[in-house]
Amino acid sequence: MSNLFQFTLILDGVDEKTQGLEDALFEAGCDDALINYKAGAVYLDFDREGESLERTIISSIKDIESANIGARIVSVAPEHLVSLSDIAERVSMTRQAVSLLIQGARGSGNFPKPVLKITKKSPLWRWSAVAEWFYQEGKILDHDVVDSANVVEDINAALELRNKSSFEHKRKLLNELENKVFWQVAR
Repeated sequence: MSNLFQFTLILDGVDEKTQGLEDALFEAGCDDALINYKAGAVYLDFDREGESLERTIISSIKDIESANIGARIVSVAPEHLVSLSDIAERVSMTRQAVSLLIQGARGSGNFPKPVLKITKKSPLWRWSAVAEWFYQEGKILDHDVVDSANVVEDINAALELRNKSSFEHKRKLLNELENKVFWQVAR
């Protein structure tokens, strides 16, 4: 059974002046995407059918990168890090209502903690954790929302690791962290 998935892919290595961009993407199988330009970036909004979100996004990435125009995907949206405003929009609530949930003044409490910009006016949360919390609270009824959040987060992490030198450094750090965690648990 095929489903329709909507997502956005952000490209690097091309811009709106790239010769033959539209034709190359069309010929590579991206006739189900709308090409957009903003702040010098190129991004494609997809409405693509597929068996699963993960397989559909990966096939789209492969289509774009096979177009021989130097395009490389750097990230997938909807973003996996969200602000209070983003959360409110995604769950169709007001900012104030979400703020009360975050503060624990409403709901059962235990709202996920922010992961970035925690000392700033607009901290960021992992959408996958927030979506899971809303699902557990009965405010998101479809677990596919949670699954999709996890898929997008995982694909973005994989895209970030594609740079060989970055990958090697991150692997070294991960090994160091894992060994430290192992020794703390083993005590």
